[in-house]
Amino acid sequence: MKSKDFNQPVALKAAQALDKVLRARRHKKVHLGEEIWVQGKLSDALGLPKIIRQLSSKVAARREQGLLAFQELWPTLSEQSRQRVQEAIGWYEAEQLDWDDKRSNRRINLDDFE
Repeated sequence: MKSKDFNQPVALKAAQALDKVLRARRHKKVHLGEEIWVQGKLSDALGLPKIIRQLSSKVAARREQGLLAFQELWPTLSEQSRQRVQEAIGWYEAEQLDWDDKRSNRRINLDDFE
């Protein structure tokens, strides 16, 4: 998925999914000699809450700003993060499907043909 493939509704779904993916990360931290796991802060560092607010706005100009910000952010993400977001929003590339009929969105059951 390329950044130019996003429109505002898809970018909003992808931004929300990316926020969940990044917040799900946990980091080990030693506090007072005890190891604890803390939630990742990369989502906040990237400004995702602001982008999500812009994409959710009722004002068209703000939605456009949010779309542009998300399109700039998308290529900077790791391939693994992008794949997780695409799986979360149900996005797939038809050319990468491994069955014959590219228009189908489900796999055929081979047991039916025996």
